Amino acid sequence: MAVSMLARGVSTRRMVFQMATALALAPRITVPHQMYSSDCDGNSDEVIKAKAAASARLRFGDREPTIFSKIVDKSLPADIIHEDDLCVAFQSNNPLAPVHFLIVPKDPIPALEMADDDDTQLLGHMMNVARKTAVKEGLDNGYRVVINDGPDGAQSVYHLHIHVMGGRQMGWPPG
Repeated sequence: MAVSMLARGVSTRRMVFQMATALALAPRITVPHQMYSSDCDGNSDEVIKAKAAASARLRFGDREPTIFSKIVDKSLPADIIHEDDLCVAFQSNNPLAPVHFLIVPKDPIPALEMADDDDTQLLGHMMNVARKTAVKEGLDNGYRVVINDGPDGAQSVYHLHIHVMGGRQMGWPPG
């Protein structure tokens, strides 16, 4: 793939970004008994993709719209379960629990570490949306709220997002 891209005149920078993006969007194959398990040895798909995405972000700065930006602007379809002026919640296309949805701000913040004090109201609003949407989704016995931040946090999409997962007993400690 890399050789053909270079032959077409694609810059090395662009090629690395496209490869990191392709890794981040690569489909996953799941085996039913492994569907809700996680790989904690640091070599999981998500960790590899997170490191590639972080490397591309650090080396090349801002890049094309994320998959979440495309869901927000409706250029990519999603099962949207909540939308308001500040954020969108939608079902995960790779659920790690019987109920798994994400909440993203409409105005993208690349990572939680990049939020500042001016984002306090937005961040609180997103947590409140998580709570209300969890109730609507029937998570009356509890749920987990997760934000992956940076490469060590296995963040593979640099558009702040909150995962809400439930419908089964969660293990501890996570990851």
